[in-house]
Amino acid sequence: MQIFEGTRTGAGLRFAIVAARFNDFVTERLVAGAVDALKAAEVAAEDVTVLRVPGSFEIPLTARRAAETGRFHAVICLGCLIRGATPHFDVIAQAVCHGLTSAAVETGVPMAFGVLTTNSAEEALERAQPGPTNKGWEAAQAAVEMATLFMRLDTAAKGKP
Repeated sequence: MQIFEGTRTGAGLRFAIVAARFNDFVTERLVAGAVDALKAAEVAAEDVTVLRVPGSFEIPLTARRAAETGRFHAVICLGCLIRGATPHFDVIAQAVCHGLTSAAVETGVPMAFGVLTTNSAEEALERAQPGPTNKGWEAAQAAVEMATLFMRLDTAAKGKP
């Protein structure tokens, strides 16, 4: 039996972070968490590209475009949706989720989902505290693991150990 899994070390790999500016009092903390996690995973600063978009709705298209360039081993997607009084929240949340799933499947590039969907600003800020519980940190870790897993699969497919 063969078992493949990724690692938490991403030295030499390149990552894009697609971050929404809307609700930047949260998203900037998510970006900081993702950057800290990539640094902890030994990813060089010059191997990280941050792409800022107006809001979460724009994340999937930008993530897809980044993946299509072939420059990145994984894309980290960060945004913050806070429930309001209208169904707008639900529409955007579903569109972002489906868009990122489609982009990842169609490009073959891992896309880590770090888009918060919360009921309040307080809930969002709880998920954006510094350290390993920061959802940006968690998304970056997932991206590193998926990128290294895919590299191992590619190596195995070429008949190398």
